[in-house]
Amino acid sequence: MSKKESKDKSYWFATLRLLGIVLALWAIVSLGASIVFVEALNKIHLGGYPLGFWFAQQGSIYVFIILIFTYTYFMGKIDKKYDVHEN
Repeated sequence: MSKKESKDKSYWFATLRLLGIVLALWAIVSLGASIVFVEALNKIHLGGYPLGFWFAQQGSIYVFIILIFTYTYFMGKIDKKYDVHEN
């Protein structure tokens, strides 16, 4: 295997690893907080509403937006590390 092929493989592994982490967090927030743990979260109130309801309606959206910015930040770092970034 050439050095370039090894570098390409490492780049894709790092990219897929980051994607896996982001998707796992997305699944935990969307399924966990909104469906699985809703009964426990509903015991806490935020602004007069049960936290489970709030998370299903608003909180998960905020987490997804944070995940988008986090993904772009770390993807930029990976691109620079493997010298595939755009100028």
